[in-house]
Amino acid sequence: MPPSEGHLVDIGDTELFIVERGQGHPLILLHGGPGLDHHMFGDYLDALGDRCRLILVDQRANGRSGRPPVATWTLAQHAADVGLLARALGLPRYAVLGHSYGAFVALQQAVDFPGAASQTIVSCGVGSSAALMSHVEAELARFEPLALREQVTQSWAREATAQTAADVAELLRLQLPFHFGNPLDPRIAEFERRTAGMVGAPEVLRLFAAGGYGGIEVEDRLGGVPQPVLVLAGRHDRTCSVAAAEGIAARLPQARLHVFEHSGHMTFAEQNDEFLAVLRAFLLERGATGMQSGPAFAPA
Repeated sequence: MPPSEGHLVDIGDTELFIVERGQGHPLILLHGGPGLDHHMFGDYLDALGDRCRLILVDQRANGRSGRPPVATWTLAQHAADVGLLARALGLPRYAVLGHSYGAFVALQQAVDFPGAASQTIVSCGVGSSAALMSHVEAELARFEPLALREQVTQSWAREATAQTAADVAELLRLQLPFHFGNPLDPRIAEFERRTAGMVGAPEVLRLFAAGGYGGIEVEDRLGGVPQPVLVLAGRHDRTCSVAAAEGIAARLPQARLHVFEHSGHMTFAEQNDEFLAVLRAFLLERGATGMQSGPAFAPA
C-alpha cells in the first residue's frame, strides 16, 4: 500500500482522520496527548511497513478528525472508537499500539472489549491515574536543571487556558525536556523536526487537563484481557513509571514486559532501533500467526 495523504473514515457519530502506510497485519496507532495528533509518531515506526499496515489515527476531536459533542470526548469513547474504526475499515483482525495517553486508550479498549484486538501494545502507560499523578509530582520535584523545572511547571499550568493549535505546539515544545531521559538531549530537536505538521486541539487539551487526563482506572480488570499484550516502559520515564508498567504486566494473563534502559517517556524516539526490533518480534510472533481470542469487532 503506497503512503497515504490521509482521509476521513465515518465511524457513526463522527469521522476519524487516518493516514495509512505499509502493508500486512493492520496495526492501529494511537497518539498521546490528549490534544495532539498522529504526527506524534512522525516517521519513527515507518520501518514496520514492510510487514504491517500502519494506521495512524487522529483520535476523536483531535487533529483533523471530527468534533462531535463534547460529552463524547472521553477515554471510554476513544477506546470504543478503535473497534468502530476497525469495523469501518473492514478489519477482522488487527493489533493496537498506544503511546502515553494512547496507551490509556489501548488499555481501556482491552478491558472494555476483551479480544477485540488480536494484540495490544501499551507504550509508556499506566493502569491508574493515581499512579500517574504521584509519579509525575515526585519526578518534577527533583527535575533539573531548575530553569527547565520551572519551564515545565508553568507550561502545565497553561494547558487549562490553551486557545490555539499554536499554543498546543508551544506547550509540547516546552515539556519535551521532561519527557526525554536526558532533558538536554540533542534528539529533542530531531523529534520536533520529524513530527512537524501537528494540528493541536486546544479545546481537548483544556478539557482533559481539568479532568485528570482521562481518569484511567483499569487495574482490577486486567485479568480479563485474553489477547497477548506487550508492555513497554522507559527506565527514566518521569511520567509513566517502570513500576506502573510492571504492575500492568503482572495483572495481565498474557503479558510481556520490555524496559528501555536508556529512555525516558519518548522510547520510540530515544531508542528507535530497539523499539522497532521489540515490536517486530512481538508482532511477527503474535500477529499473523496469533490466535483471535474474542470478537473481531467492538459492539456498535
